[in-house]
Amino acid sequence: MSDRPNAEVRQTALYSRHLALGARIVDFSGWDMPVHYGSQIDEHHQVRRHWGVFDVSHMTVVDIEGRSATDFLRMLLCNDVANLARSRAQYTAMLNPDGGIVDDLIVYRRDDGYRLIVNAGTRDKDLAWLQAYADEGAHGHVVDVSERPLAILAVQGPDSLAKMPELLSAMGLTPSTLRPFTMAEQGEVMMARTGYTGEQGLEIILPQDQALPLWDALVEAGCAPVGLGARDTLRLEAGMNLYGQDMDETITPAEANMSFVVNLKDEHREFIGRKVLETQTVDREMIGVIMTDKGVLRAHQVVQAGNRVVGEICSGAYSPSLEHSIGFARVSKEREGALKVQIRNREIPLKQVHLPFVRNGRQAYSEI
Repeated sequence: MSDRPNAEVRQTALYSRHLALGARIVDFSGWDMPVHYGSQIDEHHQVRRHWGVFDVSHMTVVDIEGRSATDFLRMLLCNDVANLARSRAQYTAMLNPDGGIVDDLIVYRRDDGYRLIVNAGTRDKDLAWLQAYADEGAHGHVVDVSERPLAILAVQGPDSLAKMPELLSAMGLTPSTLRPFTMAEQGEVMMARTGYTGEQGLEIILPQDQALPLWDALVEAGCAPVGLGARDTLRLEAGMNLYGQDMDETITPAEANMSFVVNLKDEHREFIGRKVLETQTVDREMIGVIMTDKGVLRAHQVVQAGNRVVGEICSGAYSPSLEHSIGFARVSKEREGALKVQIRNREIPLKQVHLPFVRNGRQAYSEI
């Protein structure tokens, strides 16, 4: 049952299978999606230790084509697609004129253009933003922007590549030839070495009518169905941001630990938000924090240094891999004293750490 039974929500091509597997369904950005199939923690461990499959068909697939596609995306995105070779992927962001993050996304370089995968919660805003700039013929950016109704399965975990030989061979690929942040296409199927868990794996974009047979084949082979609950704890352990919690249109990349996606090397490239980023003074930063006392870090909890409020928790959760709370906090750079978080009128110590929290299933952070 959906948490909003009277609301109109969309369903993926795998919705009936999720119900058959006993999934708890919730409304996620207007989609009926599985949050777990019985135990979120067990699903988390399956991905860290073996392999699991996620239905992420709620994400939006947008193709950018036309002779001006490269110039268009060099203007629209803060990373530079001019450096993106065919069959490679790039993490990037769309910014507004104030340097705020409209959305973070993956862009793939195809033979005949580009493919973007954008967030479900920002779908309508992103499509309107893309189309508005694509229609500006006076700027030379007349391109074809089309949303594609495709399914997306993410197969993640240390066993994922070794356990998919038949699918890989059908694509003419082996684990050694498909490198991280590369992709390949055969017909309407696209396979990419990308993901949102910090583990090796594949994201497979395919026609909706092919999604169910692939899902069933994966589950039959022992791949664990995994819901969005474990996806969130996995991405947090891996040090990966979530749009709407860790950044939004009021936050610039430097304030979201995302300066690495901003490419200023070509001084002649004028992308949206560049002028602000070149001159801004950044007085706050997003850091990794851990809490080993009892309790769970959650978004918007107040963070103090000394006796002064210096920021708040952005993303926070209990880490199944580490067995204590972890989170991101956006705090003032000018701070003194030990960090503390306020939880139910208690002040609990925090420790700042280097990200990521977990790599290869083990603790990866070190204290600062």
